[in-house]
Amino acid sequence: MDVFQNHRSYLHFLRFLAVFVLLVASQRATYAQVARMEVIPFESLTLTDQEFLAGHEDGKPVTVAGELRLPRAGTERFPLVILLHPSGGIGGAVMDWEQYFLSMGVATFVIDSFTGRGIVSTMNDQSQLGRLAQTEDAYRALARLAKHPRIDASRVMLIGFSRGGQNALYASMTRFQRMHASAPAPDFAAYVAFYPDCSTRYLQDEDLAGKPVRIFHGSADNYDPVAPCRAYVERLKAKGKDVQLTEYPGANHIFDARAFKQLTTLAQAQTVRHCELEEAEDGQILDSKTKQPFSYNDPCVERGPTIGYDESAATQARLAVADLVKVTLKPTQSP
Repeated sequence: MDVFQNHRSYLHFLRFLAVFVLLVASQRATYAQVARMEVIPFESLTLTDQEFLAGHEDGKPVTVAGELRLPRAGTERFPLVILLHPSGGIGGAVMDWEQYFLSMGVATFVIDSFTGRGIVSTMNDQSQLGRLAQTEDAYRALARLAKHPRIDASRVMLIGFSRGGQNALYASMTRFQRMHASAPAPDFAAYVAFYPDCSTRYLQDEDLAGKPVRIFHGSADNYDPVAPCRAYVERLKAKGKDVQLTEYPGANHIFDARAFKQLTTLAQAQTVRHCELEEAEDGQILDSKTKQPFSYNDPCVERGPTIGYDESAATQARLAVADLVKVTLKPTQSP
C-alpha cells in the first residue's frame, strides 16, 4: 500500500512539474520554440556497480522520469537526443543544450536520474549511487521512447555530462548492451561524452557498438582529468573504432556551463583524479595499485576540484556536436 501511495504521489508531482515547466517555457522568448512537452515516467533499476557489471537485472525497482520536448507540431517523427545530467543534477548547462537541439529540429529527452531515487546531488558523496546507474536509465529510456509515435527510434543520440558523460561513453560497450539493453530496442546512433571520468578500465571495454563515439574535454580539467580518456581513446583507435577525443587547451571541468563564468572551487566535491581503477572478474571495482576493492574512503579520492566556463571551448563544442547531429540524426528544418 505504501509503495502504491508513493507512486501515486510521485505521478501527481510529475503532473504539477509539467504544468510549471510549460508556464516557465512560455515566458522565455529567447528559448527555442517547443510545440509539446511531456513528462514521461518509466521503470528502471537502482543497481550497485558490481550488480550492473555482473549483469544483474534484479535490483531495486525505481520510477525515473524524463522530460520530452518536441520542436514542432504535426505528425512527423523526430530524431531525438537523450541527455544525462552531471553529479549536480539537471542545471542550466543541460537546459541550454536542450534548447540548442530543439532549435535544430531535434526532440530532446532529459532524464532525471536523481529525484526518483531521493537524491539531490552526488557531488560531495558519490557513493549514493552507482556510477553506471544512468546507463541503465538510458537503455530503458530508449526502449520506452522507441514506441513513441513522434520519435524515430533509428535516429536517437545519447549525450552526457561529467557523471552523465561517463555513462554516455560506456553505454556504447556491447557487453553492457547485451546485459542491460532491451533486445527489441534499437541502438543509439551516436554517443557523446562531455568531460567524463575515464579512470576505470572495464572488462571488454574495447568492444563498442559500431556507432560514432565523441568525447569533449578540457586540458585543465582537475575534476575528471583528460589523460585517462586520452589513453582509452588510443586503445580504441588501435582497434579501429570510430572514436574522437577533442581537447580544449586551458578549459576546465563544466566548460560549457555559463553559470560558472568565474572559476569556482567545489571544496567538498569528491574527485577520483588520482585513482586508477579496474574491473575484476566478479564485477568488483579494484584499486589498480593495491588490488583491493575501491571505496570513496580510499586515499586516492580527493576533494576540491575546480569548474569554470570557457566561451571559446563551449562555442567550438556546440559547432562540433551540431555537425555530428546533422550527419547521424539528419534533422529536417521547419518549413
